[in-house]
Amino acid sequence: MDKPKLNISFTLIATVVGFMIAIQFQTVKKPVERDTRDIWQLREALLKEKELQSELLSEIRSNEIKLSAYESKRKQSKGQVLKETLQELKTEAGLTEVSGPGITLQIEPVIESVQLGTPVTKDVSPELLKRLLNEINMYDAKYVAIDGQRIINSTVIRDINGETKIDGHTIRSLPVEIKVGVNELNTAEKLSNRMKVSKARDEFFTENLRLNVSAPNQTITIPAYDNSIRIKYMEPVKEGSNS
Repeated sequence: MDKPKLNISFTLIATVVGFMIAIQFQTVKKPVERDTRDIWQLREALLKEKELQSELLSEIRSNEIKLSAYESKRKQSKGQVLKETLQELKTEAGLTEVSGPGITLQIEPVIESVQLGTPVTKDVSPELLKRLLNEINMYDAKYVAIDGQRIINSTVIRDINGETKIDGHTIRSLPVEIKVGVNELNTAEKLSNRMKVSKARDEFFTENLRLNVSAPNQTITIPAYDNSIRIKYMEPVKEGSNS
């Protein structure tokens, strides 16, 4: 073989070998990524994914239960507030029995007048009771009951056929007991002291009646108003009405 042909053959062989080396190097440098895990490894991975999914679902259910509990508690708290408000309104309206500090007043005939021959006064007039109530209210009275009858804002004291009636209840005989409730014992002490020197005692004495005032008491019980309350000029508002 002559020299030129030998050079050409060598060049071709070198080129082919170089090309093959380049391809092999590129293949080693960037191998094709394949999942070489076996069936057990795949099952283990799937099991972990299912466990993660189960944990997420459990957390979602837990949060839903918490939200439901919070919503229920919020509704219950609204209901509780409504009940408390209703109870407060009933107390203010006189529809519940109340106990607390206060004093007791007693209206009785003046025995000295009987001994002097003056006819015994057998009842107390509505006017005297009304003036007494006005004076009591001036001294921070909170709850009042006369002869066992609770006095409320709509109470009517009047004379019917010669008898003094309180919302239909007849005061038939003396003595008559009046219970007055206040907020604090200190207020009861002030009320007792003021009533002992009030003009009401003089007015009662003029009618041959004595108004006795007790010392302040830590606890007295005022009965609830037991008659029906008539509401005038009021009617329920229809849903969706702006008036």
